[in-house]
Amino acid sequence: MWKAHEVTPAESTEAIEDIGAVWYEPDPASKSGFTSRVVGYSHSRVRVLCVIVLPIDDGYEGINAWPANSTYRRIYREAQDDD
Repeated sequence: MWKAHEVTPAESTEAIEDIGAVWYEPDPASKSGFTSRVVGYSHSRVRVLCVIVLPIDDGYEGINAWPANSTYRRIYREAQDDD
């Protein structure tokens, strides 16, 4: 899946670690209810990304990532304006 969306694990890590990232816990689109959705900025990609993560022990495992659509870019931008 990573390759299909052309997002690298390093880019998705940047988005997850973005201090302004918006977290949805659990991901509202998750069928299992176990994953979270993170909308954050990747500096190396120069884009807002949506990243699906699975909480494990004391961290997260990346499951999938893709460039954010206009809705998620707006959500991210509005979250930054609120700070």
